[in-house]
Amino acid sequence: MKKTKLALSGLAAAISMTLSVQALAADTIKVGVLHSLSGTMAISETTLKDTMLMLIEEQNKKGGLLGKKLEPVVVDPASNWPLFAEKARELVEKEKVSAVFGCWTSVSRKSVLPVFEELNSILFYPVQYEGEESSKNVFYTGAAPNQQAVPAVDYLMNEIGVERWVLAGTDYVYPRTTNKILEAYLKAKGVKDSDIMINYTPFGHSDWQSIVSDIKKFGSTGKKTAVVSTINGDANVPFYKELGNQGLSAEDIPVVAFSVGEEELSGIDTKPLVGHLAAWNYFQSVEADVNEDFIESWKTYIKNDKRVTNDPMEAHYIGFNMWVKAVEKAGTTDPEAVQDALIGVTVPNLTGGYSAMMPNHHITKPVLIGEIQDDGQFQVVWQTSGTVAGDAWSDFLPGSKDIISDWRTPLSCGNYNVKTGKCSGQNF
Repeated sequence: MKKTKLALSGLAAAISMTLSVQALAADTIKVGVLHSLSGTMAISETTLKDTMLMLIEEQNKKGGLLGKKLEPVVVDPASNWPLFAEKARELVEKEKVSAVFGCWTSVSRKSVLPVFEELNSILFYPVQYEGEESSKNVFYTGAAPNQQAVPAVDYLMNEIGVERWVLAGTDYVYPRTTNKILEAYLKAKGVKDSDIMINYTPFGHSDWQSIVSDIKKFGSTGKKTAVVSTINGDANVPFYKELGNQGLSAEDIPVVAFSVGEEELSGIDTKPLVGHLAAWNYFQSVEADVNEDFIESWKTYIKNDKRVTNDPMEAHYIGFNMWVKAVEKAGTTDPEAVQDALIGVTVPNLTGGYSAMMPNHHITKPVLIGEIQDDGQFQVVWQTSGTVAGDAWSDFLPGSKDIISDWRTPLSCGNYNVKTGKCSGQNF
């Protein structure tokens, strides 16, 4: 009898503990963080993980959300594209997160896309990308090509007089699709095939000697030449170093980069990079009260005065605040309700203005061109007068120019052909 009582007592304790854990879990709202903390993309993505942890901590200090504390769930897909899908499924199915903030490369985003659509969860994607996509389950807070790549080419053409173009990228979907758009755009502007050079290299590429030599030769015809760079990750360091080794300065052949920001420049010798350009929607050097407050909060949180801020961090700042506002508006974290509530939400950006979520799940953003300084910061040399709405489908590709995206009822389609009047599917 005594053993039976002890067994029953132990069972009751176990049940009580299980119920307590369940009750604790029910008292929090889980937020997934899906960024590479190892591998070739860790140089860029680790900071985004830290940014999300800071934003969640700050929201909890404000009282959380819907009366509950936010609980971050961090996973490391390790720059392994199939692993992104596995980790995304883990976050949504096992951890029951309410939303996920993550990915950097387009190949990682495309890897997780079927998971979010199957499980009807929400992904906030914070990095510039190639467009040609609009999913009900993804909110694109980074730049579409018309918010970065196309304005950058216009700047080089109109302000610097560039006539010959090197489109250099890492070999995956974002650079290839972006360069396909840019090639069509350049040809529409009258640029000849012979004045366009296209080159792709694998992730982590380190031997740039022959490629830079080819670029140097291509730019030696007397026509002003520039490099439009969609090189991603740690391959940027040896690329710029080799430009310096071969004596190619920004005055000779300027490089405008779409994936090089303050984080990538920190901790490296920036002398070979001075004068080269980057196109983003935010720079740390932007003068705005809200930006100063964000920088101060970041350095306090990270406990390092030398740590910098960058564009994808701002995209997470915008996306997270949009999600919070939409959840409050919907009164629930239910994905369907939040997806509907997000459209039209407007929050401050870090350049002193506001960004709005459009019906195509892209946001409005200003476009800025910055020149690299010797301290690793950027001096803004050009910017749009206002914000630009992200275009999910390019106006310069034959298969895309007649397609629009609108996730509001009754259209509720990411791929609607205005000529045929048909929706061709959720994404493509």
